[in-house]
Amino acid sequence: MRAFAFRAKIFAAALTAVGAWPCSEVAIAASQPFVPSFSDPALRPERPDLSGMRAIRFLTADDYPPLNFALDDGTLAGFNVEIARAICQTLEIGCTIQARPFDTLIDSLTTGKGDAVIASIAATPATRAQADFSQPYYQTPARFVARKDSASPDGAGALAGKTIGVVAGSSHEAYLKAFFPAAKPKPYPNASALETALRASEIDAAFGDGLTFAVWLNGESAQGCCAFLGGPYSESRFFGEGVGIAVRTDDAELRKALNWALAQMFSRGTYGEIYLKYFPVGFY
Repeated sequence: MRAFAFRAKIFAAALTAVGAWPCSEVAIAASQPFVPSFSDPALRPERPDLSGMRAIRFLTADDYPPLNFALDDGTLAGFNVEIARAICQTLEIGCTIQARPFDTLIDSLTTGKGDAVIASIAATPATRAQADFSQPYYQTPARFVARKDSASPDGAGALAGKTIGVVAGSSHEAYLKAFFPAAKPKPYPNASALETALRASEIDAAFGDGLTFAVWLNGESAQGCCAFLGGPYSESRFFGEGVGIAVRTDDAELRKALNWALAQMFSRGTYGEIYLKYFPVGFY
């Protein structure tokens, strides 16, 4: 989940300037995509006491657009970066965000070079062995994508005999085989090859990472060819429990503060504004 097929400067320039198998042609997503929320509105957590904390030192990477990347002048930007800044504003506390190589982030956190890591690190048994995590602030579901000019009958039965492209060896390939056994999986080496095959009508549909597809659909390389259909599919056994903000295992107070801030951002609409800015084609 750490590669997208476009450059940060192209995405930065773009910043400035859902459904089901349809009965006939693939339906284009609604103009306003669904904005997810990962906070229970029934919960009313108390505002944390941060009187002993002057600022939160966030760590991220700068090579993963549109989540986190560097502009030409070196300024950090991206969905993760803006979520971090909004957290600090919500908590009314100072904020610094420093970029480091992705594979050094957890070590930098545990050795005290930062207080929290916001860099699309999934909360897995392996990462939980090294750090604690806030509640998820996004999850990447699986989605089907098909050409807008394709015709497919309604329902999951539409997949029977259809050629569905997947990334070879991925959880999406495993899910497709497990839950759509009547489909004909066709593996490709990576997401870029899968997208190219769909655009060229080599396959009836593609099944894969919703976020990656959303970025592609919103970019020039898709050439307006395709749209989401079906799903989203969020089975945690295949697609994980979501992405949270990593903190040290002995920093429970900061984790509580992050959870409170995220809950406020969901309820106030702050999260939705950031989500729609970076994902005008929503991946849910």
